[in-house]
Amino acid sequence: MLRTGARPDPFTLPLLNRAAASLPRFVGAAHCFGIRAGFCGNIYFCNTLLEAYTRHGLVGPARQVFDEMLERDVVSWTTLASAYAGAGEPREVSQLVTAMRTSGGCEPSAVTLSVVLRVCTALRDTAGGRQLHCYAVKSAWAGDFLVFNSILTHYSRTASLEDAAMLFEQSQRSDMVSWNIIISVYSSEGNVSKVADMYERMRAEEVYPSCETLTSVVAAFTKHRFLLQGKKLHSFAVRSGLMDTILVASFVDFYAKCGELLSSVQLFEEFRGASSCLWSAMLWAFIHHGMFIDAIRLFERMMDYFCVPSADMLRGLIICCTEIGALKCGKATHGYVIRNNYAAESKSSSLETSIVMLYAKCGCILLAERCFSRILYKDLVSWSSMIEAFTIHGHSKEALTMFNRMLEEGIKPNGVTFLSLLSACSHSGLVTEARELFDCMTKTFRLAPDLGHYTSMVDVLGRSGNLEEALQVISDMKVSPDGRIWGALLASCRMHSNSKLACFAAQKLVELEPDNVGYHVVFSNVHAGGGRWAEVEDIRSSMIGMNMEKSPAWSCLSSIGVP
Repeated sequence: MLRTGARPDPFTLPLLNRAAASLPRFVGAAHCFGIRAGFCGNIYFCNTLLEAYTRHGLVGPARQVFDEMLERDVVSWTTLASAYAGAGEPREVSQLVTAMRTSGGCEPSAVTLSVVLRVCTALRDTAGGRQLHCYAVKSAWAGDFLVFNSILTHYSRTASLEDAAMLFEQSQRSDMVSWNIIISVYSSEGNVSKVADMYERMRAEEVYPSCETLTSVVAAFTKHRFLLQGKKLHSFAVRSGLMDTILVASFVDFYAKCGELLSSVQLFEEFRGASSCLWSAMLWAFIHHGMFIDAIRLFERMMDYFCVPSADMLRGLIICCTEIGALKCGKATHGYVIRNNYAAESKSSSLETSIVMLYAKCGCILLAERCFSRILYKDLVSWSSMIEAFTIHGHSKEALTMFNRMLEEGIKPNGVTFLSLLSACSHSGLVTEARELFDCMTKTFRLAPDLGHYTSMVDVLGRSGNLEEALQVISDMKVSPDGRIWGALLASCRMHSNSKLACFAAQKLVELEPDNVGYHVVFSNVHAGGGRWAEVEDIRSSMIGMNMEKSPAWSCLSSIGVP
């Protein structure tokens, strides 16, 4: 156009700005040309330029354009506020909206309110969100679908499910986005009955579902293993042509978790392509069924398709290598993670933590400790995993030291952390430390012990000869004892030749599982150890009468080759 001698008018350059918005390197060039052509005073040109800079997160240049504008409207203020919201600067958003109403002479639009509500949601500012809701009602913006859905999203994420549900039920009109939000909330809460009810109501009101709707519904069905309902939903999705990649991946996960792995494979083979989320769903489906070799081979197939793996897929691959002890394959995956800088790009430390556990469970505790030290942002799972790694290798003192370091960093432990620590104390005979940890868990951090914690305490006390105290722990439990805890006490009684208490523990085992032939054999052996042959004869006779026969033990040694 320029070569023909035609000059751009105020409508030409905004089109150029919008084109440049998808090509970052051209935004600055469009800006320079607009200045030379004398369009700096054109509000339409400046607003589209603001949008182009904002699209790429270039807040500084956007602010400079805004400050140099001779005239601003609500679009100008809202676009810059959106830029600051995307950059995570809520204070600037608040100041802009205040200045817009005072010195700017503009009232917020529906888009402005949506932007500010998004900030309140990110900050979990419930009070601020309610104030904006009141303003929307008074300014008649509450009926706008964009504003209403933003308020609904805010309440569902910051207030309570009841507030969001009440707002939804009181609304006069709801569009597909509104239904998606409320269904998604119930799905995340695991309330499958409400999800199904809302979905049926949505269909009854002739609001056509989207792929997002079906994804939320199938997620709820997956949590509760509702196979029949999920199959019906799958049929509807196929008939309606709503099968996008994310929904297909959700159905792959659904069938796998409902025990229908063959259906997952068939669905995957029908839709597989370059989308990493679908490959990821199939990989985790194999992992869920313990088919680690198949998961590794699937990953190799994906690489042949030149599909870039996600951090979650690499974590799954690391888990496969850990489970089958494929250290060489795990090291190769670790190298790929380092070369492609996945650790820096990942928003969590889960990938790095899985690498720590790979080396720990494959016998390389020094490499595990080195990888742990290189994690920049260590969360509770990272610390607990390193404590577990030391426990696996019998380094109880190091596990306790790591626990103290974790507390110094301000990380609050959970039940899994204490379970690893108590297990470490049990294997090393650290009775005093175990008592202190148990008191710390129950009194300092107010964590309710479960059977695993009680079993570890009984084991550590029993091994050290404190059999009466171990029995008292079982008596004081707030949960019902199982076979593991009585088995731990029985093993300690036999170790310290306390036949009376051993007989009591064996009797409890038989009462818990009367059909378990192993427990009857143990009970018989306890009586035999005390010389009570009449009781031995009675137990053996009852076993014959109940047709009980102990299967002989066997072992198998095999080598697993990983390609």
